[in-house]
Amino acid sequence: MNIHEYQAKELLAKFGVAIPAGYAALSVEEAVEAAKRLPGPLYVVKSQIHAGGRGKGKFKELPADAKGGVRLAFSLDEVRAHATDMLGNTLVTIQTGEAGKQVNRLYITDGADIEKEFYLSLLVDRKSSRVAMIVSTEGGMDIETVAHDTPEKITTLTIDPATGLTDADAKKASAALKLEGDLAAQAEDTVKKLYEAFIATDMEMCEINPLVQTKDGKILVLDAKVAFDGNAMFRHKDIAELRDVTEEDPAEVEASEYDLAYIKLDGNIGCMVNGAGLAMATMDIIKLNGEFPANFLDVGGGASKEKVTAAFKIILKDPAVKGILVNIFGGIMKCDIIADGIVAAAKEVNLSVPLVVRLEGTNVEQGKKILSESGLAIVPANDLGDAAKKIVAEVRKVA
Repeated sequence: MNIHEYQAKELLAKFGVAIPAGYAALSVEEAVEAAKRLPGPLYVVKSQIHAGGRGKGKFKELPADAKGGVRLAFSLDEVRAHATDMLGNTLVTIQTGEAGKQVNRLYITDGADIEKEFYLSLLVDRKSSRVAMIVSTEGGMDIETVAHDTPEKITTLTIDPATGLTDADAKKASAALKLEGDLAAQAEDTVKKLYEAFIATDMEMCEINPLVQTKDGKILVLDAKVAFDGNAMFRHKDIAELRDVTEEDPAEVEASEYDLAYIKLDGNIGCMVNGAGLAMATMDIIKLNGEFPANFLDVGGGASKEKVTAAFKIILKDPAVKGILVNIFGGIMKCDIIADGIVAAAKEVNLSVPLVVRLEGTNVEQGKKILSESGLAIVPANDLGDAAKKIVAEVRKVA
């Protein structure tokens, strides 16, 4: 689960992390009022979307030479002008794709007199099964270029879960940032507090870009991108309430309401599978046969008929879907229940695309009988390889 920058900063501030003063705004007038609460004379007007690269982004509705989604303002009139430009318009960044994201919220912060920018992030490193801390002296908008062209300027440290982040780890981080004296001490304190927040709130990622040294000798978090482990949000009701569903794909939001693991992809073959590993294998074999999956969808091990029906309907809402492959290995999930759900959903949405179904496992014969007697044009498959070949052939017939 992702949250906005202003929400991330408010959360980090609760753990003692130093951030500039700032206020969220949902309208132009709120943006101006927020600026009035700040000392000035420099303000920063920041678009709030769940994507990076806002500073270099472009608004679809504005001229090509217009400024991006993060702008400096030196007066209340400039704050008003920037807020007017941003709110309600679509910001396209390197991370949003061509569709972009509509800006519905702003964050007005106090300006900082920056001496140096750094990069710092914490994330779950699945290779080491530890929290990794990544630091670089080259923070700012071009961190992706730094990672590509000069990877030696990026240092990665892994944290032993038995000890947590130690003083020695913090000193390694400040040394990698080439800081000394009081600046090093401030950076080490910031690192410790960020790690505390990371563990306490079940974060998956906490990216600070930039972490800055100001000209008056302060270390500040100027930007923060935070993502949480969605499976842990039952422990953090207050954080779960920060979710902004307008920033998410509507189909993925609907899927979450049914406890379905759904991710939209760019292909044309819809997939409904039980089990994440089997779902990945299904997508791979579709690609092996020359087409591309339209989604990842795991209905889980114990789905009800209603859950399967919902999954089927979500797949069919994607206009790019030209065919559907259902691949079920019944263990806890019984094949007859899956079959009932498929038939119910297909009839309810008036199925108009080819459907290939491979069933195996518990109650498989009952499931196959339900499908064969449904009166629907369902193509049965004997195994996964057979299913992939058949759905690809069906889709290509339609094309």
